[in-house]
Amino acid sequence: MTLVGKVALVAGATRGAGRGIAMELGAAGATVYVTGRTTRERQSDYARPETIEETAELVTAAGGKGIAARVDHLVSEEVRDLVARIRAEQGRLDVLVNDVWGGEKLFEWNKPVWDHDLENGLRMLRLAVDTHLITAHHALPLLIERPGGLLVEVTDGTAEYNAEHYRLSPFYDLCKASVLRMAWAHAKDLAPHGATSVALTPGWLRSEMMLEAFGVKEENWRDATADIPHFIISETPRFIGRAVAALATDPDRARWNGQSLSSGGLAQVYGFTDLDGSRPDAWRYVPEVQDAGKPADATGYR
Repeated sequence: MTLVGKVALVAGATRGAGRGIAMELGAAGATVYVTGRTTRERQSDYARPETIEETAELVTAAGGKGIAARVDHLVSEEVRDLVARIRAEQGRLDVLVNDVWGGEKLFEWNKPVWDHDLENGLRMLRLAVDTHLITAHHALPLLIERPGGLLVEVTDGTAEYNAEHYRLSPFYDLCKASVLRMAWAHAKDLAPHGATSVALTPGWLRSEMMLEAFGVKEENWRDATADIPHFIISETPRFIGRAVAALATDPDRARWNGQSLSSGGLAQVYGFTDLDGSRPDAWRYVPEVQDAGKPADATGYR
């Protein structure tokens, strides 16, 4: 099945998982609105080179139609106006992916609440929680106008894993647990309208920032395993993108409503692979990897 004629909104698609998801929805034929704060004319506080225009172009090159829209998802009016634009231009919304994050430069590893920078921690919560709720508030009414809509809340860690493992700090832990709970709560509201809500986590994501941190590029990423052997279980952002595309094209997607899913777990169900033909399933190995000394957060950079 394809997504030709379907419309998606990927909130937070400038880089990382959001970009990979947008590209794979495009590869399936969808029209994809991609949002973020970094454009070719205007930088965000990330000060990164990736832009939403690039993402839109990659979506189109993959076979879909990419449409870039600069939106700060903490500003309700901007999200409201974006959804009004989608309604006016397309008349529908079939897939909403809430991938807004922006906390990589805000969290501090293994610090209790009294040692963690308070303003950074509170902003991280706003970026992880408020943005998702604001976007859902404005976009879900359009999504439910047709049965079969899909909401994907992107987080870090499965519900099972996060329930038993402390994630870096109270702030980061709460951010990721909150998104899991949001997906579950939205499922209750969406089910009567024939729509589906899931939480979805990538494994150890080879995002632009992760590759840069390890001093490698996608072409030679395996070089990083010389110092960090467990990096071998990592995956490209396109892998979680293929997970979202698989869900969006599954006519029986409602069976997943309210569940916490992972890219690797869905690959076992749907049979898709990463770009190199592999089928990584990082969350199967995370406990073993942690026992060997890998930081608890390393699987979740987005």
